[in-house]
Amino acid sequence: MLVTRGRSTHGPDGGDAIERILALTTEVAALPDARAHRLVGVGAGLPGLVDTASGTVGGEAHHVPELTGVPMTRLLAEAAGAPAFVDNDVNALALAEGRWGAGRGARSFVLLAVGTGVGGGMVIDGRLHRGAGGFGGELGHVPIEFDGRPCICGARGCLKAYVAGPDLAGEASRRLGRPVDAAGLFDLADGGDGTAEAVVAEATEALAAGLAIIVNGINPERLLVAGSVGRAFARREGDVRARLARRAYKGALATTRVIFLDLDKDTSVRGGAALVLYEREQASRDT
Repeated sequence: MLVTRGRSTHGPDGGDAIERILALTTEVAALPDARAHRLVGVGAGLPGLVDTASGTVGGEAHHVPELTGVPMTRLLAEAAGAPAFVDNDVNALALAEGRWGAGRGARSFVLLAVGTGVGGGMVIDGRLHRGAGGFGGELGHVPIEFDGRPCICGARGCLKAYVAGPDLAGEASRRLGRPVDAAGLFDLADGGDGTAEAVVAEATEALAAGLAIIVNGINPERLLVAGSVGRAFARREGDVRARLARRAYKGALATTRVIFLDLDKDTSVRGGAALVLYEREQASRDT
């Protein structure tokens, strides 16, 4: 039986993400179903760079900075009374898609989530690729333009600076001379607004460049595009594919299936369950 509980990351005053996460964990762990079926673990997908060995988030937690340096694995285990596992949120989502979703049956796939930020999860030969320092999958920060727009990471020309929701909204608001969010931008472009169309066209070209890096550099069996802004780009899937075809090796693109996903919040949350199952399986194989 699946039971869903949820709450926003921050309260009205902000800065209380840790308390809210732990309170929700305690609430779910105390549910009758959790007790009856013996809770075997708790998994959490967290924003930013996660050190899975220590169970902490590094300084790259730009959107939830209070998570930085906090021993979340230990705190979650104490709250749930069960083993806990943490990882980057897109890594967890990729594990869920590999087990139950669009990555199922593929030995290699990459999931690119385009929303508030741009994150990536890479599964190579059936294993999650975290990289030597945990930076594996930081595809939002591949450079697509020399000395381009400034990025939240401190560099310039990153993919995120051109396609993430806040970045799109900022550029669109500047050019339009009035506030507009990413969803409104795509609506304006679809309605024929020339300025909005120019911003969306640049973003589409940037996304195609980022996808080409994945297709040419990794050549996975499947390339999954998700996220709230990813869904907006899916409305222009034909344009994205045409631009990608001009940038990617023909043979690489022919062997990498690009799929746009429309995932809801429940789909993202099940990444925590997939993370628990994955870590338990890896531990069993290593013993």
